[in-house]
Amino acid sequence: MAIMAKKYQESARFSLLLLNLEEYYFEQHTANYIFNKDGRERRKIRGSLKICSKSVIFEPDEISHPIIKIPLRDCIKIEAPEDSDTNDFYAGYLVVLIGVVIGFHICGKTEYLFQLDVAGKVDDVLHTLHQQVPALNKIIVVCSSSRFQNVSETLHMECKAEMVTPLVTNPGLVCITDANLYFQPLNGYPKPVVQVMLHSVRRIYKRRHGLLPLGLEVFCTENNLCSDIYLKFYNTQDRDNAYFFMATYLENHVTEHTAESYMLQWQRGHISNYQYLLHLNNLADRSCNDLSQYPVFPWIIADYSSSELDLTKPETFRDLSKPVGALNKERLERLLIRYREMPEPKFMYGSHYSSPGYVLFYLVRVAPEYMLCLQNGKFDHPDRMFNSIAETWKNCLDGATDFKELIPEFYENDSSFLLNSLKLDLGKTQGGKIVDNVELPPWASDAEDFLQKSQDALESQYVSEHLHEWIDLVFGYKQKGNEAIAAQNVFHPLTYEGGVDLNSIMDPNERVALLTQILEFGQTPKQLFTIPHPRRIIPKFKSFPRASSHDFSMPESPVSPGEESFEDLTEENSTLKMFSAESKMLQRSISFSNMALSSCLILPGDTTVVCSSWDNNIYFYSIAFARRQDTLMGHDDAVSKICWHNDRLYSASWDSTVKVWQCIPADLLGTKKRFELLAELEHDVSVNTINLNAAYTLLASGTKEGSISIWDVTTASILHQLPCHSGTVSDAAFSPDSRHLLSTGEDGYFKVTDVQTGMIISSMRSEEPQRCFKWDGNTVLSGSQSGELLVWDIVGGKIIERIAGHTGAVTCMWMNERCSSIITGGEDRQIMFWKQQY
Repeated sequence: MAIMAKKYQESARFSLLLLNLEEYYFEQHTANYIFNKDGRERRKIRGSLKICSKSVIFEPDEISHPIIKIPLRDCIKIEAPEDSDTNDFYAGYLVVLIGVVIGFHICGKTEYLFQLDVAGKVDDVLHTLHQQVPALNKIIVVCSSSRFQNVSETLHMECKAEMVTPLVTNPGLVCITDANLYFQPLNGYPKPVVQVMLHSVRRIYKRRHGLLPLGLEVFCTENNLCSDIYLKFYNTQDRDNAYFFMATYLENHVTEHTAESYMLQWQRGHISNYQYLLHLNNLADRSCNDLSQYPVFPWIIADYSSSELDLTKPETFRDLSKPVGALNKERLERLLIRYREMPEPKFMYGSHYSSPGYVLFYLVRVAPEYMLCLQNGKFDHPDRMFNSIAETWKNCLDGATDFKELIPEFYENDSSFLLNSLKLDLGKTQGGKIVDNVELPPWASDAEDFLQKSQDALESQYVSEHLHEWIDLVFGYKQKGNEAIAAQNVFHPLTYEGGVDLNSIMDPNERVALLTQILEFGQTPKQLFTIPHPRRIIPKFKSFPRASSHDFSMPESPVSPGEESFEDLTEENSTLKMFSAESKMLQRSISFSNMALSSCLILPGDTTVVCSSWDNNIYFYSIAFARRQDTLMGHDDAVSKICWHNDRLYSASWDSTVKVWQCIPADLLGTKKRFELLAELEHDVSVNTINLNAAYTLLASGTKEGSISIWDVTTASILHQLPCHSGTVSDAAFSPDSRHLLSTGEDGYFKVTDVQTGMIISSMRSEEPQRCFKWDGNTVLSGSQSGELLVWDIVGGKIIERIAGHTGAVTCMWMNERCSSIITGGEDRQIMFWKQQY
C-alpha cells in the first residue's frame, strides 16, 4: 500500500528520513502524477519522482498535496504503458501497479501513473528499478577532478562509502587529496559534493558503526558534539587507509588522545567533568550522527521537588555507584528474581540506558521529523511524551522497563529542547493537559536556569568525588563480566561489542532484521578501562613544612609562601618551567602542547632541554635561543620516559614500544636536525619506564602490567623478560656495576634482579607504593605515594630513615653524581632542594 506523509517544514519536504533501513535514494526526475478525480476528471499534479532501492517516492511541488511513497515490495508491475491501437509505448509514461496476487487474481489493485518530462528517461528508471539494490554497485569509481577546489590537488585515495546522519546513510564516493576530503553522493543529495578542508580539521575518530569497525568521524572544532562529516566504509581496510591519508596530510591535525591521557587531565583539574565525559563518549564511539550510539550522560540530581537546590547536601544527588536500574531496591529485587530464573544468555534489564527512542524522547521538540521517522509518521502517546523532568526521573526510578540516562544537552546552554518553540501539536494527556513546554522542577525559574543549575551540579564537589564510579559502570571495568554482574549492570547481549557477528549472516533479510534490532535497542559504549577508575584529585594546598633529617637536611625552606612560590608557578602540568637553583626564581616558562609532559632531561652542554609528552611527541627546546627547536613525532601513544646518551635518544611509550633514535645534527647549510630510527624494542603492553646502565649497553624497561625486560641495546635483543610486579612498574635502575637491577611498582615492592641470570634475588615490601628512587648499589633514597622520603638499607632490607617531604606523592627525583645534592618534585606542585650531610 502507498504511504502518505506530511512534513512540518515546507523548505525541505523530501528527506532521506522517508527511507527504510539500508534503503538508498538513487535519482530524481521532474514528472507529473496523473489520476482521475472522482473516477471521471483526469488531473495532473506537478512534482518530482524519486527512485530508491526499496520504493518510489513522488514529491508534489505544492505543499497542499501529500508525498506519496510506494514500496517496491508491494508492486506487481512497473512498466511503460502501451497504446492498445498502435502497440506503441506512451512517450514518457510510467505505470506502477500494486496489489496482492491470489491465484490468478489481483486483489486490492491500485495503479499509479507518472509522466516524466524527459521521455527517454523512462528506460533508465525501469532499468534502475529492476536492478534495485545492485544499482548501488554502479557508483562511479573515478573521482571527478572538476569537483576539486584546486586543479593542482593530488588525489591520494578514492573508495566507496556512505555518509552517516541520524537514522540515515547515503552512498557515494570518498576522495582524499593533499588538501581536501571530498564526498560525492551517488544521488547528489543534499548537494553534489561535501568538502572538508584538511587544514581545518582538529580531530579524527575511528568509529564502530552497527557493531562493525567501519566508521570515521571528522571534526573541525575542539569541543563540539557535532562533527563535520561521518563516513561509513564498506570494509575496515578502506576506513583505516582514509584515516592514514588524512592524518598524513593534515597540517593542524591533533592526534587522537587516549582515555588515560584525558583521565590524567581530568584528575588534575585541567578539564571539567563535562569535558571529560564528552571526551570519553568520543573515544567510546558515541556520536550525534548515530542515534543508537548517542553520547550518554548521567542523571546527577535526585531532588526535583524542593524550592531551592542545595548542592552541599549529598541527598541532593543520585547514587553514581549504581546503574539507574539498581537505584530502586524493590524494583531491583524483582529484576534479580527474573534474572536468576532466566536461561542463558541472562540479562537484568530488558531495555538499555541509551537508545534512539530515548534520545528522541528528549529531543522531540527540536527534531520532530526524526521521531516521526522512528514511529512510522506518528508521535508517541501524549502521556508517554517528555512532559516533566520530575515525572521522567520518577519513572526511571519506578518504571518496570525504564532505565534511561540523560543526554549532553541537559548540561549545555541551549534550552530549546525543553521548549515547544515549533508549536507542535503533541496532543493532550488523559488528564486533559496540553503537551507543550517541559515542566521544570520548582527550584528552576526557567529553562535557562534549569540548565545552569544542572551544570553547577555536574561540576560540584560531590560529583567530582564520585563521577569515577559512574564511569566504571558505563565505560569501565564494571561494564562486562563478573564485575558487571556484581554491580547489577547486565544488559541484553546484543547491546555489547562482539555480541553478534553481522558478517556471518548471509541472508540479507535476516541481516537487516538483526541490524534493525541492534540499532533500535541501543548499544553499550566501547569499554575504555579494565581496572577501577581513579578518583579526581581535589586540591587542598597547605603551606610547606620545613624538613629535618639525620642524613639529609634543608638549610632553608625551598621557598617561602608568597607570590614567588613554586606552587603558584607550576600550575599547568603541560608547561616546562625552569628555575634558578640559586635564586629559586622562575627563569623560563614554555608550553609545548595541551597535554601533560611526562619527563624531561638536559643534554650535555646544558644548552638543550628534551621533553616527552602524553601527546605522543618529543620536544627539543633551546635554552640559548629560548625557543622550540625540533619536534619528534615518534610514537602512536603517550611517551612515558626518555633517556639520552651520545646523540642517541631512547623513548618509551604506551604504544608498547621502546625506540632508539640517532640524532643527526643540523649542518652549516641549514639542514634541520634529523632523527634516524635505529631500533624498535617491542613489548606486549604499554611501557611506563626505562633506564640505561652506566656503560650504556643495557636497557631496562618496565610495563604497566608489572613485567621487567632487560635488553642488549648494542644488538637490540632481549636478554630477560621477567614478571616482577603485580601492578605498573614505577621506576627501575641498574647498580653502578650493572650486575643488579632494582625496580619498584604499584604493588609496593622493591625487587633486586640478577642481570646475568634474570633471577630475583631480593624482595622488600614497603607500606605504600614508592614512585621513584635513586641508589648507589647499597643505599636507596625513594619517594613515596604519601610524600615521604625513605632511606633504605638494601642489603639489610630495612628502612633506615624517614624524612617528611611533600604533602602529595613524590613524582620525580634528581641526584648529582656525588650524591650530595638532591631535588624532588611532588604532586603538591613543590620543588625541594636537599643537601646531604656527612
